Amino acid sequence: MEAGYVGVLAVVLRTNDNSPWTDEFDKIELSCLIESISTSNPRIEWKKITNEGPSYVYFEKKISGDLENRAVIREPATLLITNATRSDTAKYRCEVTAADDQKSFDEIVIDLVVRVKPVVPKCSVPKSVPFGKSAELSCVEEEGFPKSHYQWFKNREEIPDDPKTSLKFFNSSYTLNSETGTLKFVAVRKEDAGEYYCRAKNDAGYAECPPQQMEIYDIDVVGIVLGVLVVVVVLLCITAGICCAYKRGFFSSQKQTGNNYKVPAKGDGVDYVRTEDEAGEGDVVTGGGDMWDCAPCCLTRALPHFTL
Repeated sequence: MEAGYVGVLAVVLRTNDNSPWTDEFDKIELSCLIESISTSNPRIEWKKITNEGPSYVYFEKKISGDLENRAVIREPATLLITNATRSDTAKYRCEVTAADDQKSFDEIVIDLVVRVKPVVPKCSVPKSVPFGKSAELSCVEEEGFPKSHYQWFKNREEIPDDPKTSLKFFNSSYTLNSETGTLKFVAVRKEDAGEYYCRAKNDAGYAECPPQQMEIYDIDVVGIVLGVLVVVVVLLCITAGICCAYKRGFFSSQKQTGNNYKVPAKGDGVDYVRTEDEAGEGDVVTGGGDMWDCAPCCLTRALPHFTL
């Protein structure tokens, strides 16, 4: 249809590239070429189209909006961005109105992508993991555009997505997600110990985090059991001491002294044995015994679920 307008009064536009791209801070040209026109002074406008709607970037022969001081118009209608930023990623529409032409209006839409190199990703690597336990390594980078994909390296050798494709990693039990940056081990082995780092990359470049060491250690089951036994023995000793102290009256609320204690009268037919407090000099006190003599009784009461 456009070819049919060339021989008559009609404005016809074309572009050299309707999907250009550039790296951040570089220049980029959005070409808008007029193939046919009769009007000597057409009206040229550029609009930036985003989710919020269209906005002018070139209107009444002036650059405005986001591109002010960062763009120029090359005759007749091409837009040159001299210092592209990530916010310039959008669709741009070139509109030409020619009042003296029979087909007085035409437009073209250009989809611009400004690529942003990734920054150094944030990596998380556990310092030490018990043998046979699971482990998860993470890598996150959110500045790059397009969205970054991830690679993991161990001792400076790339870890393949599938461990079965490499002899070095064939026995490893991991899963690697290149889109989220997670490296998960189901059960680590001694061979999994080493230096790990991650690389975030996209079409604009890549960035890496510093290497981090992951150690694999054995769980000392015997040591843990012995430690628990020592704690149990200590608690039993403390409990026995407290029980004996209660039995001997060390925690009595009112201490009985010689001034306020009265010896009860002896009943008929009852033998009375004096305690240590009642005994005078030269008297022999019976029934003292060692503190451990009371331990079985006290422990039986304090720990009813243990068999002594």
